Amino acid sequence: MVIKSFPPHELADEYGLLAVGGDCEVDSLLLAYRNGIFPWPVYDDILTWFSPPKRAVLFFKDLHIPRSLKKLRKKNLFTFAIDRNFNEVINQCATSPNRGDQSGTWITKQIIEGYIELHKAGYAHSIECYSEDKLVGGLYGVSIGAMFAGESMFYTEPNASKLALLYLIDYLRNQQVDWIDCQVMTPLLKQFGAIEIPRAEFLTLLNDAIARNVQPFNFIE
Repeated sequence: MVIKSFPPHELADEYGLLAVGGDCEVDSLLLAYRNGIFPWPVYDDILTWFSPPKRAVLFFKDLHIPRSLKKLRKKNLFTFAIDRNFNEVINQCATSPNRGDQSGTWITKQIIEGYIELHKAGYAHSIECYSEDKLVGGLYGVSIGAMFAGESMFYTEPNASKLALLYLIDYLRNQQVDWIDCQVMTPLLKQFGAIEIPRAEFLTLLNDAIARNVQPFNFIE
């Protein structure tokens, strides 16, 4: 059954856990993202929804690219695409061994199926990195108006996912988008210049971005 509403953000616990249960239908996911909430099943297959008290955001004006990555980028070893193979990207993210301290994955079967439908509806998108037509890295996320929320990344060749992220940032900049919702801070995001902002400040940013008449991925059929 489609989720009709979420509890007020103020009811989230100290980690940002706001609600438990529900589904990953397209309308449920859109309701969540439009309200600054995202699914993150951290208890086996139980669907949990989060609105962290501090939100990780990468403002493009603050982007920092490590020197080594700049050098690698100039070599043009990879090619990039958008939405060529969303299903493969999300499945690779779910099974990727490059997950730091995580022993499992939060990208459950329910999440995969839900986001594939969200992709078909035109709201979820993949950014892909190829080496000689072989998918070697990428990421996926959700786009509504001028808001893009990054969900997960994977790579099978070093730095492929980082270069895919830089490709996405360049693309979004050209589409008049100024920042990415990174949701939860990680060492990689911090390395690129992401910061944490209070929930209230993020929700103001979010509402302004969604209200803008911008459709970055409108060209995709």
